[in-house]
Amino acid sequence: MDESGGSGQPRSGNDEPTQHAGPTTPAADPTTGEGQRDEPTTGPTEDTTPGEATPPSSSSTTDAEAKRQKAEPDDHTDGEATETTGSTGSTGATGATGATDGVEDHPTTPRTPTPHDQDPAHDHRTLAHSGATKGRPPQRQREPGGGLLMGRPFGVPVYVAPSWFLVAALITWVFGGQLDRVLPELGAARYLVSLFFAIAFYASVLIHELAHTIAALRFKLPVRRIQLQFFGGVSEIEKEAETPGREFVLAFVGPLLSLVLAGLFYVALQPVEPGTVPGVLLAGLMISNLIVAAFNLLPGLPLDGGRMLRAVVWKITGKPMSGTIAAAWVGRALAVSVLIGLPLLTQSGALGSNAEDNVGMDTVMDALLAAILAAIIWTGAGNSLRMARLREHLPELRARNLTRRAVPVETDTPLSEALRRANEAGARALVVVDTDGEPLSLVREAAIVGIPEHRRPWVAVSGLAQDLTDGMRVSAELAGEDLLDALRATPATEYLVVEDTGEIYGVLSAADVERAFVKAMARPS
Repeated sequence: MDESGGSGQPRSGNDEPTQHAGPTTPAADPTTGEGQRDEPTTGPTEDTTPGEATPPSSSSTTDAEAKRQKAEPDDHTDGEATETTGSTGSTGATGATGATDGVEDHPTTPRTPTPHDQDPAHDHRTLAHSGATKGRPPQRQREPGGGLLMGRPFGVPVYVAPSWFLVAALITWVFGGQLDRVLPELGAARYLVSLFFAIAFYASVLIHELAHTIAALRFKLPVRRIQLQFFGGVSEIEKEAETPGREFVLAFVGPLLSLVLAGLFYVALQPVEPGTVPGVLLAGLMISNLIVAAFNLLPGLPLDGGRMLRAVVWKITGKPMSGTIAAAWVGRALAVSVLIGLPLLTQSGALGSNAEDNVGMDTVMDALLAAILAAIIWTGAGNSLRMARLREHLPELRARNLTRRAVPVETDTPLSEALRRANEAGARALVVVDTDGEPLSLVREAAIVGIPEHRRPWVAVSGLAQDLTDGMRVSAELAGEDLLDALRATPATEYLVVEDTGEIYGVLSAADVERAFVKAMARPS
């Protein structure tokens, strides 16, 4: 990194011919830590305008302002960057936990094509005359929901997904049929007891997920939400544990709590008379929590046992990616085993029912259940691999490498003159400054596109700029998740990148970050 020459001019990026990792620059490679800084402008670029531009009169400025408002109706409101990518979670089949969010895992801002690789004149003409190049501000997804909000224990929202109502009805129907054989005197009331059992069972699943949540908060890992859904619960933990030991603990506490609950239900069952409603409910909850604990301890992602296996391999090899690969492939093998083995076990009578009873519709239901479980495990294992690759490549997203070189211009500078200066400097962005050189606003690339070339000498840059807020100033040292978090906190199309001393380094485009992210994710691990 070059130091400023002390000339009093704002810093506009590295002076070496380093290569940007900008998303629209195919030549950029974030892994090298280099970015091409002396590339001609993509946004604010222009051929040298014949003759010197004259400052616009008040009437021409008004006319230009009207023209600008007509040309860029979408540019007055900044959207929000999408929730990223870096979030992981605990996905549960019957309460199982593991990695979720198939990436969402990148800032999915709408693409703003900017041909970085072209020569300055062609570049300017393309941006000026092609409506397809006019981008929109990044959009933020809505606050994560996913169903009915039930509360916020420990500050973490808990949602019940619509699919839960389906599984609750299924449990009520199936358990009600079992109650009819054990307690025939209940009659239709057995379905009310069955519904209570379904609710109590998912309350146990919620306690399982809260165990993960409390452990994550204890390790200062943000938890996005808890969701109860068809096959259990999901604890969406947004960051990865820093050590394999913490990863192991974070995964183990869920099954441990399920085992503890099974023990408590067993103790509560002792003084209760068998063959009664309380006895049947307590026995059912004890067995169901044992099943949840056992299922989650299976050593394959996305189950808790898979995360524990990942932690062990991570500890042995010193590489979290190796642990993820091992646990994910074991998870896929587990999915195949469930798909084939569960129907076979049911047909053989090994699960407690008579083999001759398992025919017809029961066989179809068993096969369907096995297929759903296998699909959940297989998909979760694949998502875990994608999330691991995401986290492996996130550090490559560095504000310093992605920043565009910028030139400072005063508020009354005509756009054509500002673009001429940027073209001469090989810059790709404009920063509006006051007479003391303090940055006031950023000229929006999309706004420049909407101004025809013949009008540019009469449009002041201040009319195309967005005022700077504190959140639009980001440190040049930001990288990875810290960079994405900073951009999500204050959604905008461009950001002013500054050194720790406050010196201007350049301008960062949200679209550049998005493309660099996609490019990094496309590379194999």
